[in-house]
Amino acid sequence: MKTNVEKEVIINASIDKVWKALTNKEEMKHWYFDIPDFSLEKDAIFNFFEPGGQNKFWHRCQVEEVIPNQIFKHTWEHPDFSKAITHLTWKLSEKDGQTIVNLNHDNLDGLAEAGDDFKVENYNAGWTEILKNLKKYLENME
Repeated sequence: MKTNVEKEVIINASIDKVWKALTNKEEMKHWYFDIPDFSLEKDAIFNFFEPGGQNKFWHRCQVEEVIPNQIFKHTWEHPDFSKAITHLTWKLSEKDGQTIVNLNHDNLDGLAEAGDDFKVENYNAGWTEILKNLKKYLENME
């Protein structure tokens, strides 16, 4: 059985602003991760580490799907710890002037071999915090 983390957040901002925050490396730094080699092009590979400068957890990602203002999907790997390839999908939709962000991080059971730092519970908590950061960043911009 594959294990997923699914989250939804409603943000009081236009879909254009949310999309830009999700896909612009300068904006990502404010609420997500600093990803110097980020590119939105299909098949582009980007890499980053967790904040704080310890560089313990290398993240390697490859862009799989881009539909502007709708879907951004990429792989999510930790090559130093596991051969598993997980997938992260961001889906956006608009309702009443707000943006609904749906996040799905799948195949997390594949990371079980990597140890306690990669438990589904940690991803669940991490994505909750990251979505709070995104909402706070966008709703406090103006």
